[in-house]
Amino acid sequence: MMKFKAINAVFLGALFLCSNAFASDVSKDDPYQMIEEVSQITFDRFAREEKQIKADPNLLKGIVREELMPYVFYQYAALKVLGNYRKNASKEEIKAFVVAFREYLITSYAQVFTLYDNQKIEFEPAKNFDKEKIVMVGVNVIDGQRPPINLKFKVRKNTKTNEWQAFDLVAEGVSLLDAKQKELRSILAQNGVPQVTEMLREKSKRDIVFKKNGKKDAMKEIGIDK
Repeated sequence: MMKFKAINAVFLGALFLCSNAFASDVSKDDPYQMIEEVSQITFDRFAREEKQIKADPNLLKGIVREELMPYVFYQYAALKVLGNYRKNASKEEIKAFVVAFREYLITSYAQVFTLYDNQKIEFEPAKNFDKEKIVMVGVNVIDGQRPPINLKFKVRKNTKTNEWQAFDLVAEGVSLLDAKQKELRSILAQNGVPQVTEMLREKSKRDIVFKKNGKKDAMKEIGIDK
């Protein structure tokens, strides 16, 4: 049951970060309000564009690129994945990796979005974050047939912009960022940054498709295979 809940929680959590608004429409000053607003706008957009998405699943890439990424601190996440492997890489190689990692995330999340279904969500009460640099924004997913699935969004304050951006999702003990680190670091050790960058570029070119074994295949796309 825990594995099933964790898998569902991860793909649902990805959905909650997406938005139908331009980046300027949702304030990044309050991490709790930001997560709540973009999640609600997300469901409205999927409801409106369901037919188009079913006809052309690659439209999901555009939605992610335009609406999700402004709220994701992908640069920070990419550097966390690189870890100590940055030491042996040039600035140009690191920059290329960050860009490729962003595109890889776009495709990964877009594939996950093929699992979209109508779920009810409840947000945990906001806490004081005045002195915090990282906060955990809690969301409970209610689907009526199973116990609530608890999500924790890790949201970090960008010291350069003073804006809050999500960089990780922890669902039933499963960290999406940790999964990415595990997936890519062994390859980084064997092949180095440039080859992994090229691998990410190729993976980001994959078409988005609705699959019969959707849950299992989508989890593989984001680095979680349970």
